[in-house]
Amino acid sequence: MCALLVTGTVLTGCSEDPNEGTNGVGRLPAAKIQAKTRTAAESAGAVRVHGNVVSGERTYALDMRLKDDGGEGSVTTEGTTFQLLRVGEQLFVKADAEFWSHGEGQGEGKADAAAASKLGGKFVKVPQGDPSYQKFSGFTDKGVLLDGLLTLHGTLATDGHDEQAGVRTIRITGDKGSGGALEVSLEGKPYPLRLERAGGAGTLTFSAWGEDFGLREPERNETVDYGKQLPTS
Repeated sequence: MCALLVTGTVLTGCSEDPNEGTNGVGRLPAAKIQAKTRTAAESAGAVRVHGNVVSGERTYALDMRLKDDGGEGSVTTEGTTFQLLRVGEQLFVKADAEFWSHGEGQGEGKADAAAASKLGGKFVKVPQGDPSYQKFSGFTDKGVLLDGLLTLHGTLATDGHDEQAGVRTIRITGDKGSGGALEVSLEGKPYPLRLERAGGAGTLTFSAWGEDFGLREPERNETVDYGKQLPTS
Protein backbone atom coordinates (compact mmCIF):
# COMPACT_ATOMS: atom_id res chain seq x y z
CA MET A 1 0.00 0.00 0.00
CA CYS A 2 1.18 3.54 -0.77
CA ALA A 3 0.62 6.32 1.78
CA LEU A 4 1.41 10.02 1.87
CA LEU A 5 1.35 12.24 4.98
CA VAL A 6 0.22 15.80 4.27
CA THR A 7 -0.28 18.18 7.22
CA GLY A 8 -1.24 15.35 9.50
CA THR A 9 -3.58 13.62 7.02
CA VAL A 10 -2.76 10.21 5.56
CA LEU A 11 -3.73 9.87 1.90
CA THR A 12 -3.86 6.34 0.49
CA GLY A 13 -4.87 4.76 -2.80
CA CYS A 14 -1.82 4.96 -5.05
CA SER A 15 -2.62 3.38 -8.42
CA GLU A 16 -1.79 -0.31 -8.67
CA ASP A 17 0.31 -1.79 -11.45
CA PRO A 18 -2.25 -3.33 -13.89
CA ASN A 19 0.42 -5.79 -15.05
CA GLU A 20 1.22 -7.11 -11.59
CA GLY A 21 0.67 -10.86 -11.41
CA THR A 22 0.23 -11.18 -15.17
CA ASN A 23 2.26 -12.88 -17.91
CA GLY A 24 4.12 -9.59 -18.39
CA VAL A 25 3.28 -8.84 -22.02
CA GLY A 26 1.42 -5.71 -20.96
CA ARG A 27 4.78 -4.08 -20.24
CA LEU A 28 6.03 -4.65 -23.79
CA PRO A 29 5.75 -2.37 -26.84
CA ALA A 30 2.72 -3.05 -29.01
CA ALA A 31 4.73 -4.62 -31.84
CA LYS A 32 6.27 -7.16 -29.48
CA ILE A 33 2.87 -7.95 -27.98
CA GLN A 34 1.49 -8.65 -31.46
CA ALA A 35 4.47 -10.89 -32.25
CA LYS A 36 4.04 -12.85 -29.04
CA THR A 37 0.29 -13.29 -29.48
CA ARG A 38 0.78 -14.56 -33.05
CA THR A 39 3.38 -17.04 -31.82
CA ALA A 40 1.03 -18.24 -29.07
CA ALA A 41 -1.84 -18.62 -31.54
CA GLU A 42 0.24 -20.51 -34.07
CA SER A 43 1.58 -22.92 -31.46
CA ALA A 44 -1.82 -23.72 -29.93
CA GLY A 45 -3.25 -27.03 -31.06
CA ALA A 46 -6.85 -25.84 -31.31
CA VAL A 47 -9.13 -22.81 -31.01
CA ARG A 48 -12.76 -21.75 -31.34
CA VAL A 49 -13.47 -18.71 -33.55
CA HIS A 50 -16.84 -17.01 -33.18
CA GLY A 51 -18.17 -13.77 -34.65
CA ASN A 52 -18.62 -11.88 -37.90
CA VAL A 53 -16.35 -11.28 -40.89
CA VAL A 54 -17.17 -8.82 -43.66
CA SER A 55 -15.65 -9.78 -47.00
CA GLY A 56 -16.57 -7.97 -50.17
CA GLU A 57 -20.28 -7.26 -50.00
CA ARG A 58 -21.06 -10.17 -47.69
CA THR A 59 -21.07 -10.65 -43.95
CA TYR A 60 -20.22 -14.13 -42.67
CA ALA A 61 -21.19 -15.21 -39.17
CA LEU A 62 -18.69 -17.87 -38.08
CA ASP A 63 -18.73 -20.42 -35.30
CA MET A 64 -15.79 -22.70 -36.03
CA ARG A 65 -13.58 -25.04 -34.03
CA LEU A 66 -10.20 -25.42 -35.66
CA LYS A 67 -7.05 -27.44 -35.21
CA ASP A 68 -4.00 -28.21 -37.30
CA ASP A 69 -5.51 -31.08 -39.32
CA GLY A 70 -9.04 -29.78 -39.84
CA GLY A 71 -12.05 -28.04 -38.41
CA GLU A 72 -15.81 -28.03 -38.06
CA GLY A 73 -18.59 -25.56 -37.46
CA SER A 74 -21.14 -23.35 -39.13
CA VAL A 75 -21.15 -20.32 -41.40
CA THR A 76 -24.15 -18.07 -41.98
CA THR A 77 -24.42 -15.53 -44.78
CA GLU A 78 -27.42 -13.71 -46.22
CA GLY A 79 -29.78 -15.73 -44.03
CA THR A 80 -28.39 -19.08 -45.14
CA THR A 81 -26.49 -21.38 -42.80
CA PHE A 82 -24.24 -24.24 -43.84
CA GLN A 83 -21.98 -26.58 -41.92
CA LEU A 84 -18.37 -27.22 -42.80
CA LEU A 85 -16.26 -30.22 -41.86
CA ARG A 86 -12.68 -30.84 -42.95
CA VAL A 87 -10.69 -33.88 -41.88
CA GLY A 88 -7.22 -33.70 -43.36
CA GLU A 89 -7.73 -32.91 -47.04
CA GLN A 90 -11.33 -34.15 -47.11
CA LEU A 91 -13.81 -31.26 -47.07
CA PHE A 92 -17.56 -31.61 -46.62
CA VAL A 93 -20.39 -29.08 -46.80
CA LYS A 94 -23.82 -29.75 -45.28
CA ALA A 95 -26.79 -27.51 -46.04
CA ASP A 96 -30.43 -27.65 -47.03
CA ALA A 97 -31.69 -28.02 -50.60
CA GLU A 98 -32.37 -24.29 -50.90
CA PHE A 99 -28.69 -23.55 -50.37
CA TRP A 100 -27.74 -25.74 -53.32
CA SER A 101 -30.60 -24.64 -55.58
CA HIS A 102 -29.47 -21.03 -55.20
CA GLY A 103 -25.94 -21.88 -56.26
CA GLU A 104 -24.20 -21.08 -52.95
CA GLY A 105 -22.05 -24.15 -53.33
CA GLN A 106 -20.91 -23.52 -56.88
CA GLY A 107 -20.31 -19.80 -57.20
CA GLU A 108 -22.56 -18.70 -60.07
CA GLY A 109 -23.79 -22.18 -60.87
CA LYS A 110 -26.68 -23.92 -59.15
CA ALA A 111 -28.07 -27.40 -58.89
CA ASP A 112 -31.42 -28.30 -60.45
CA ALA A 113 -34.25 -29.27 -58.13
CA ALA A 114 -33.55 -32.99 -58.38
CA ALA A 115 -29.84 -32.59 -57.61
CA ALA A 116 -30.53 -30.09 -54.83
CA SER A 117 -32.92 -32.50 -53.12
CA LYS A 118 -30.21 -35.18 -53.11
CA LEU A 119 -27.68 -32.75 -51.65
CA GLY A 120 -29.91 -31.22 -49.01
CA GLY A 121 -29.21 -32.45 -45.48
CA LYS A 122 -26.21 -34.53 -46.56
CA PHE A 123 -22.49 -34.00 -46.12
CA VAL A 124 -21.42 -33.21 -49.67
CA LYS A 125 -17.81 -34.07 -50.40
CA VAL A 126 -16.18 -31.10 -52.12
CA PRO A 127 -13.71 -32.16 -54.84
CA GLN A 128 -10.31 -30.51 -54.43
CA GLY A 129 -10.40 -29.36 -58.03
CA ASP A 130 -13.74 -27.59 -57.62
CA PRO A 131 -13.66 -23.76 -57.21
CA SER A 132 -15.66 -24.13 -54.01
CA TYR A 133 -12.91 -26.11 -52.32
CA GLN A 134 -10.59 -23.16 -51.82
CA LYS A 135 -13.48 -20.88 -50.89
CA PHE A 136 -14.82 -23.13 -48.15
CA SER A 137 -11.64 -24.76 -46.91
CA GLY A 138 -10.29 -21.37 -45.81
CA PHE A 139 -12.92 -21.28 -43.08
CA THR A 140 -11.62 -24.59 -41.72
CA ASP A 141 -7.88 -23.94 -41.96
CA LYS A 142 -6.52 -22.72 -38.63
CA GLY A 143 -3.27 -21.40 -40.03
CA VAL A 144 -4.78 -19.61 -43.02
CA LEU A 145 -7.69 -18.14 -41.07
CA LEU A 146 -5.63 -16.85 -38.14
CA ASP A 147 -2.90 -15.53 -40.42
CA GLY A 148 -5.47 -13.51 -42.31
CA LEU A 149 -7.23 -12.25 -39.20
CA LEU A 150 -4.53 -11.50 -36.64
CA THR A 151 -3.08 -8.54 -38.48
CA LEU A 152 -3.41 -4.94 -37.34
CA HIS A 153 -2.75 -2.23 -39.91
CA GLY A 154 -0.83 0.99 -39.48
CA THR A 155 1.10 2.23 -36.47
CA LEU A 156 0.75 -0.08 -33.48
CA ALA A 157 0.15 1.17 -29.95
CA THR A 158 -1.12 -0.10 -26.63
CA ASP A 159 -4.51 1.24 -25.60
CA GLY A 160 -5.02 0.34 -21.97
CA HIS A 161 -6.15 -2.69 -20.02
CA ASP A 162 -9.49 -4.43 -20.21
CA GLU A 163 -11.20 -7.74 -19.53
CA GLN A 164 -12.57 -10.38 -21.87
CA ALA A 165 -14.75 -13.22 -20.54
CA GLY A 166 -13.31 -12.69 -17.06
CA VAL A 167 -9.70 -12.66 -18.26
CA ARG A 168 -7.54 -9.57 -17.92
CA THR A 169 -6.28 -8.24 -21.25
CA ILE A 170 -4.03 -5.63 -22.82
CA ARG A 171 -5.47 -3.86 -25.85
CA ILE A 172 -3.33 -3.06 -28.87
CA THR A 173 -4.50 -1.03 -31.85
CA GLY A 174 -3.43 -0.11 -35.36
CA ASP A 175 -3.67 3.60 -36.22
CA LYS A 176 -5.61 4.37 -33.04
CA GLY A 177 -8.22 1.73 -33.84
CA SER A 178 -8.91 2.46 -37.50
CA GLY A 179 -6.43 -0.30 -38.35
CA GLY A 180 -8.06 -2.77 -35.98
CA ALA A 181 -7.86 -3.59 -32.28
CA LEU A 182 -6.85 -6.76 -30.47
CA GLU A 183 -7.41 -7.87 -26.87
CA VAL A 184 -4.51 -10.05 -25.69
CA SER A 185 -4.66 -12.24 -22.59
CA LEU A 186 -2.55 -11.17 -19.62
CA GLU A 187 -3.15 -14.52 -17.96
CA GLY A 188 -1.28 -17.65 -18.99
CA LYS A 189 -0.15 -17.59 -22.59
CA PRO A 190 -0.75 -14.30 -24.46
CA TYR A 191 -3.51 -15.63 -26.67
CA PRO A 192 -5.65 -13.23 -28.71
CA LEU A 193 -9.14 -13.16 -27.19
CA ARG A 194 -11.05 -10.54 -29.19
CA LEU A 195 -10.42 -8.84 -32.51
CA GLU A 196 -12.06 -5.79 -34.04
CA ARG A 197 -11.06 -5.88 -37.70
CA ALA A 198 -9.89 -2.77 -39.52
CA GLY A 199 -12.48 -0.75 -41.37
CA GLY A 200 -15.44 -2.25 -39.51
CA ALA A 201 -14.86 -5.60 -41.25
CA GLY A 202 -16.16 -7.65 -38.33
CA THR A 203 -15.55 -8.63 -34.72
CA LEU A 204 -14.36 -12.03 -33.59
CA THR A 205 -13.74 -13.75 -30.27
CA PHE A 206 -11.24 -16.54 -29.72
CA SER A 207 -11.62 -19.15 -27.00
CA ALA A 208 -10.87 -22.77 -26.08
CA TRP A 209 -7.21 -22.29 -26.99
CA GLY A 210 -5.40 -25.62 -26.91
CA GLU A 211 -8.56 -27.61 -26.10
CA ASP A 212 -8.48 -30.60 -28.42
CA PHE A 213 -11.62 -32.06 -29.98
CA GLY A 214 -12.40 -35.05 -32.14
CA LEU A 215 -12.79 -34.93 -35.90
CA ARG A 216 -14.11 -37.76 -38.03
CA GLU A 217 -15.43 -38.11 -41.52
CA PRO A 218 -19.20 -38.62 -41.70
CA GLU A 219 -20.62 -42.09 -42.25
CA ARG A 220 -21.14 -43.21 -45.83
CA ASN A 221 -24.94 -43.00 -45.53
CA GLU A 222 -24.57 -39.35 -44.46
CA THR A 223 -22.54 -38.29 -47.48
CA VAL A 224 -22.90 -37.57 -51.17
CA ASP A 225 -19.86 -37.76 -53.45
CA TYR A 226 -20.27 -36.06 -56.84
CA GLY A 227 -16.83 -36.92 -58.13
CA LYS A 228 -14.65 -34.24 -59.67
CA GLN A 229 -17.09 -31.35 -59.75
CA LEU A 230 -20.23 -30.35 -57.90
CA PRO A 231 -23.39 -30.31 -60.04
CA THR A 232 -24.36 -27.12 -61.83
CA SER A 233 -27.36 -26.23 -63.88
